[in-house]
Amino acid sequence: MAEEKILVVDDDVGMLTLLRNYLRREGYEVTTAPSAETALLMLEEHEVAAVLTDLRMPGMDGMELVREIHAARPDTQVLLMTAFGSIDTAVEAIKAGAYHFVSKPVKLPELGALVRKALMERELRLENRQLRQAVEERYAFGQLLGKSAVMQRLFTLLERLAATSSTVLIQGESGTGKELVARALHYHGLRRQHPFVPVNCAAMPEGLLESELFGHTRGAFTGAQIARRGLFLEASRGTIFLDEIGEMPLGMQAKLLRVLEQRQIRPVGSDREIDVDVRVLAATNQDLGAAVQRGKFREDLYYRLNVMLVRVPPIREHREDITLLAELFLQRHLTANHLAPRRFTRQALHTLEHYSWPGNVRELSHVIERAVTLSTGEWIDVADLGLEAEGHLPGSPSSGPTHRTAPATSVVPEDTLNLDAITQSLVGAALQQTRGHKGQAAALLGIHPRTLTRMMRRYSMPDEV
Repeated sequence: MAEEKILVVDDDVGMLTLLRNYLRREGYEVTTAPSAETALLMLEEHEVAAVLTDLRMPGMDGMELVREIHAARPDTQVLLMTAFGSIDTAVEAIKAGAYHFVSKPVKLPELGALVRKALMERELRLENRQLRQAVEERYAFGQLLGKSAVMQRLFTLLERLAATSSTVLIQGESGTGKELVARALHYHGLRRQHPFVPVNCAAMPEGLLESELFGHTRGAFTGAQIARRGLFLEASRGTIFLDEIGEMPLGMQAKLLRVLEQRQIRPVGSDREIDVDVRVLAATNQDLGAAVQRGKFREDLYYRLNVMLVRVPPIREHREDITLLAELFLQRHLTANHLAPRRFTRQALHTLEHYSWPGNVRELSHVIERAVTLSTGEWIDVADLGLEAEGHLPGSPSSGPTHRTAPATSVVPEDTLNLDAITQSLVGAALQQTRGHKGQAAALLGIHPRTLTRMMRRYSMPDEV
């Protein structure tokens, strides 16, 4: 523990000395500050794992210090001490960002146990953040995530297409992440320093859509009191994303085809063409080939858009990614709502993996958000998901009472974030890839070798792989 530094803040010299001597005997590196202002200056120069501060001090008080530290250094655990404790004060301290509230006179053994627990939670949070980043770096492309062969092939294709300015048609069911694909192509591509402009072609009537895309001159129509540039010009040197292209009216399709072929637009009410330099990405959940046969989509525009086709797979075609995605969405929703760690039961994960997901990844995210909002305990169970009543559960376990048991692979303390399955898989893969060399495996994961050793112990993994 010698590497973990604690800052004690109190205007009482006797209390500073008592706490410093005790914590040093416990094996911590301890520094002291006689005021909150001095503490903030010290924190600008040194990284500390935890701060133990008095509440009532001259000048800035301990509550304000908690707020300052939480805003600037949210990973630093802050324990607030006071001889004037009350439930209201304790609640305010926790809301301000304190890890815990300690009443004076301080009982040193209890304080020591609380400090150890605070530092353990901090360490686990940092470790899991590092591992989550490693997961996303290894299995992600932009905001898309997947370790399955299907998704890895998609990422390889997107990486190649991102290096070009070719028109791309993105095809996939609703909720599969077509706009995320478009954004990934833009932000990994040659035009990433310039605008990405999304347009929903189904949301506007033909006349308004033409004005939105190409702009208009002043007085071009009733209400056009000022000229407008249009979204093609707004996306200049960048990317315009035409979502739901299959819903574009036929008249607008002809005008879009002319833009793609001539690289020029004509604003509504204007008699001159304007050159445009923009990459066009389009997306649809329809079979445009069939729409062409029905006369609902222009054949020449279809072939002009379909220079490069990217098919985004529905989630049922890469079910092995469901747990990975569910864990990621869980952490995102917990973090966004400042909620305590929660984990999925085995039955909940089984249900997620076997649900049909007609709404694809978007529906999965919404289901996890709803479960996080409605669940009350540490565990997210089948009932919290709200999927049983909706059916679509081929291969689901037989009905009956669901017990809140931990995942079979988990031997992690209850305070650990729920990355069990992902973390164990990632650590195991890194060790196999490096033939059991811990130093190389830790470097591959982007974590410290000691962190890897602790992970192996927590997951009961053999020293030799």
